Amino acid sequence: MIFLKTEDEIELLRQANLLVGRTLAELAKIIKPGVTTLELDKVAEEFIRDHGAIPTFKGFPNPYGGPFPASICASVNDVVVHGIPNEVPLKDGDIVSIDCGTKLNGFCGDSCYTFLVGEVSEEVKQLCKTTKEALYLGIEQAVVGRRLGDISYAVENHCTSHSYGVVREFVGHGVGRDMHEDPQVPNYGKRGSGPLLKKGLCIAIEPMITLGSRQIFMESDRWTVKTRDGKAAAHYEHSIAVRQGKADILSSFEEIEKVLSDKAI
Repeated sequence: MIFLKTEDEIELLRQANLLVGRTLAELAKIIKPGVTTLELDKVAEEFIRDHGAIPTFKGFPNPYGGPFPASICASVNDVVVHGIPNEVPLKDGDIVSIDCGTKLNGFCGDSCYTFLVGEVSEEVKQLCKTTKEALYLGIEQAVVGRRLGDISYAVENHCTSHSYGVVREFVGHGVGRDMHEDPQVPNYGKRGSGPLLKKGLCIAIEPMITLGSRQIFMESDRWTVKTRDGKAAAHYEHSIAVRQGKADILSSFEEIEKVLSDKAI
C-alpha cells in the first residue's frame, strides 16, 4: 500500500534525511587510504545517536540470515550494496559507497554517496559521475502526473547509453515511518508505465550501476552483494517528495561536497 505524506510528515522526513547528509559529511572528513570501514561505522553511529536519532540499518532483519551488524553499509569497489564494515584498510584508488539510514522523530532518512579514496582511475571516476547524473535525471521525472516508469527509464537510459550495467535485483523504495515502503522504484523500466505519481509520494531513488556486466552474486554472509565480473559498482541515493513541477529533494549532498571541495564528482 502506498502512503502519501502530509506537509508536516514531509518536514519530519526532511529532518531525518538532512541528518543522514550531515553524517556522511562527517565520514567525508576522514575517508582516506588507511582508514577502515569499521572506523567509519563507529563515527557514523556516534554522530547519529548524538543527534537524537537511531541508525536504522543496525539490527535490520534479514530473512536469509542474521540482522545487519552495523550502522552503515560500506561497499568497496566491486561490492554493489550491503557491504559490512570491517577492519580492512581502504587503499589508494578504491571507491566506497556509504549507505546510511536514520530514524528521527518517528521518520526515516536514507541516502547514499560513493566516495573516491585517494587517486582513482578515470574509468571509475566516469562510472561514478554517470551514476550520479542518472540519479538527478530520475529525480527530474519525480513530479505530479508522471509515472514511476518514467523515473526508472531515465536512470536506465542514461547508464546504458554509457554501456554500464544496471542492477535489477535491488531497487529504490518508498520511505516514511518505515525505511522500506511501497512502491518499489526500479532503475530500469518503460516510460509511461507503473503507478501515477501523486503529490506527497516520498521515495528513495538509488541507481546501483556497474562498470561491466550487471550480473551479481551474494556472499555467504547473506548481506554482501558483489559484481560477478569483479568490476567496480557505484551507488548514489536521494530521498525525495513528489511535487507539482519539480521534485523536492529531502536528503542533501551539499555538506558532503563542501568537505570534498574540488574532489567531488
